[in-house]
Amino acid sequence: MLLHLLLKYLVRSGSLELECPDGAVHRYGDGTGATVRIKFHDAVAMNRAAFFPRLRIGEAYVDGTMTIEKGTLKDFLYVVGHNLVVQQGGMLQRISRRLQNVVNFAATYNPVGKAQKNVAHHYDLNGEFFELFLDSDKQYSCAYFETPDTDLETAQVAKKAHVAKKLRIEPGMKVLDIGSGWGGLGLYLAQNYDCDVTGVTLSVEQHKVSNQRARDAGIDDRVRFELKDYRHLDQRFDRIVSVGMFEHVGPRHYDEFFAKVKDLLKDDGIAMIHTIGRMGTPEPISPWMRKYIFPGAYLPTLTEITRPIEKQWLWLTDFEVWREHYADTLLRWHERFMANRDKVRALYDEKFCRMWEMYLLGCEMGFRIQELCVFQIQLARKIDTVPRSRAYLYRN
Repeated sequence: MLLHLLLKYLVRSGSLELECPDGAVHRYGDGTGATVRIKFHDAVAMNRAAFFPRLRIGEAYVDGTMTIEKGTLKDFLYVVGHNLVVQQGGMLQRISRRLQNVVNFAATYNPVGKAQKNVAHHYDLNGEFFELFLDSDKQYSCAYFETPDTDLETAQVAKKAHVAKKLRIEPGMKVLDIGSGWGGLGLYLAQNYDCDVTGVTLSVEQHKVSNQRARDAGIDDRVRFELKDYRHLDQRFDRIVSVGMFEHVGPRHYDEFFAKVKDLLKDDGIAMIHTIGRMGTPEPISPWMRKYIFPGAYLPTLTEITRPIEKQWLWLTDFEVWREHYADTLLRWHERFMANRDKVRALYDEKFCRMWEMYLLGCEMGFRIQELCVFQIQLARKIDTVPRSRAYLYRN
């Protein structure tokens, strides 16, 4: 009954029910809202979940030893997520955070070889799979929604345009894209700003696709993508951009990352780092997420980013926080994923589908009601590289 005691302590609001393998039903919360019932079909899985809930509950859902009997997976995640927010700073949370920090020190150590293996775990999945839920440009990062009703395609173009404005690119400039994905941002910059782009990725699949896209567009003479760790680059660039890659760096490598950015950036250059971040105190990502979705990943707080920037004597020329934009992005990804769920199952299997449902819905919840957000950080070597007014960001 350890899980019963844990849920009794944690769930103070909402309405959650636990059905045990013997048929007994326990109720938690204040009874408000729609009732969500989870059922454990295996006593061993239920006991394991009590000892390590942030890992084992997700595993139980994926392997089918826990099912949602009333409501939906999204309903369950939101009930638990809301109560975790309410309990933030409580004794259970503090103990959990301290235990995870011990494991996190080793889990986020990402030297060159290990970093490539971590990337391959996620980004080298079947290329057809990502096409089933991403936009046509295969942007696998937060879109920019000017209104909540904006469609995904428009919002992803708006993201690229907003990033480009912060880079202030002029024709002929040399641009570096660290973590270039499937090449969409690099192609966009070259086609719209007449610049020379070098992208680097650790994903074999992304490297192949992005170079083919450059050839298909007829611009491979000024856009190329290399299968290389950014730490192995040695030339300097007018502009450096990184969207959705910093999450994979790890706090033990932040000094190394910003030192390398400074080393690669020309004296009058501009860099723009776009990353998922978190408010509050530093905390590792979910152990389930780290094990099954993003090994080696870590989401920084603002202080964890600014200290290594200060050490390099770089100007933090602009800082912007995107709230809810990623929740809206994930909502649309999940809708597309579910519309193509049969195709995903044909590529992989039912467990894979449940794993990705847990991932997409759990992340949406984290951005919607918990502490996750997106940071956009603009950096320069010189005080006057960027205009003193932000007006340039909002001119057509």
